[in-house]
Amino acid sequence: MKNSRRDFLKKSGGCAFGMVSLATQMHHLGTISALAQRTLETDGGTSPYKALVCLYWAGGCDGNNLIIPNHDDATVSNYTAYSNARATQGLAIPQANLLPIAAPRMSGLTYGLHPNFGTVAGGVNGGVHPLWATGQLAALVNVGTLVRPMLRSEFLGNSVQRPYQLFSHSDQTSQSQSANSSTPTFTGWGGRVSDRMATAGPLIPMITSISGAQLFTAGQVTLPLAIADSNTPLAQVLRPLGYEISNQTNNSRLAAFNAIRTDDIAASSSNYIKAAAGVTEAAMDANELFQVSQDTTAIFPNTGIGRQLRQVARLIKKRNDLAVTRQIFYVQIGGFDTHSNQVAGQGNLITQVSQAMRSFWDELGAQSTMAENMQEAVTTFTLSDFNRTLNPAGTGAGVGSDHAWGNHMLVMGGSVSGGDFYGSRRKDGTGSYFPTLSLGGADDTDQGTSPRGRWIPTTSTDQYVARLAKWFGLPQDATTLETVFPNLDNFPTTYEALNFMQP
Repeated sequence: MKNSRRDFLKKSGGCAFGMVSLATQMHHLGTISALAQRTLETDGGTSPYKALVCLYWAGGCDGNNLIIPNHDDATVSNYTAYSNARATQGLAIPQANLLPIAAPRMSGLTYGLHPNFGTVAGGVNGGVHPLWATGQLAALVNVGTLVRPMLRSEFLGNSVQRPYQLFSHSDQTSQSQSANSSTPTFTGWGGRVSDRMATAGPLIPMITSISGAQLFTAGQVTLPLAIADSNTPLAQVLRPLGYEISNQTNNSRLAAFNAIRTDDIAASSSNYIKAAAGVTEAAMDANELFQVSQDTTAIFPNTGIGRQLRQVARLIKKRNDLAVTRQIFYVQIGGFDTHSNQVAGQGNLITQVSQAMRSFWDELGAQSTMAENMQEAVTTFTLSDFNRTLNPAGTGAGVGSDHAWGNHMLVMGGSVSGGDFYGSRRKDGTGSYFPTLSLGGADDTDQGTSPRGRWIPTTSTDQYVARLAKWFGLPQDATTLETVFPNLDNFPTTYEALNFMQP
């Protein structure tokens, strides 16, 4: 006698509950809504592959100890200016320890990276410092949230609109991730780029977070794929709850569930059911592709940021199977709110970032072929809440720094015009790209008897990330740019002038 549907469900080991489990798991991962977008997307996806990887330094990374003057030219801020502000309280890095980098756009003067960007004890590679000399690493200097360009006199006179809630972690994080400092927003610039560029063929969304729900990844219609780091194999990230482990029993139950699901779709005349089934189908198709392991070749450090970038590398390695030609990724490392114990704390974090970025770079090299240079196809860039005060907080081993503003960002990739500084001068044409390291000086927001050294940015976050989006392929028509970067027209120095990307 033919088995009834109820008998079949019993024999499948509870696949009726599997439907609920699938929905629960997909919702938890941000996948049902994300995969549903595929039915709304209309564009073709035939361009050569490109990816942007946003590496967020959460807490406000001290850029003053990332990039340091390593020269004695008194016409611009030199090592002495840096040391005078920080050495007495114990926050200055000794000049002999700096990793030298050339900066042709700074009249050829020498600067230095924090020593932990190089070879470190117990490291798995040589860090990212060597990529500066070979032209695959660049710095955007004195970048920050702005509504429009601003001079010190305008800041002190409050004659130009400031970013709202300046120096606040949550607000400056939102503004750096949304590229909008004039008003609170509920979408991120990564999500808005995905809104404008999403295509119809891929099995997963254009944008993926390996660090949970983030404003950066949220668009008007875009929801990201959000998955765990490399401690979770790709073969498990889309498997329904209760089916994570691949074995004969679970695989049989999942096959039974798929059989029921297919029968129900065929028998239904409901457009709603068919649309919902399409979402599940996309998830199941992607899950099937993830079952074929393609792990990384390079050795990654077993740190949070190392595991996140390793998972990104795994997804990039599946790009052809997933039919993606554009991807945006978000990863994050926290702990940069160094009000105390900064020397050891930030040093350890820089080691983690440098080691992970270099492993990611090496892995992209291993994935490259004669037909496709993945190091040129993927650009990794940093963002943070804000910089920290040049003037330290506290003294000795516990010394730290407080919330500030304009900061330095790193960009890594084979399409980067590396080995140099990029940025803008002050709006009146004075100064240089690098801030004046003078307490109460031309770039400081502070005045009075105890200025701290909080640099007014000379390049906006909007300009910086708009140039990345242009390289990524964002359409350059006025409507698109106004939608994705609403304040971009406020800056007379065009983002195209920040020619740190090729082309």
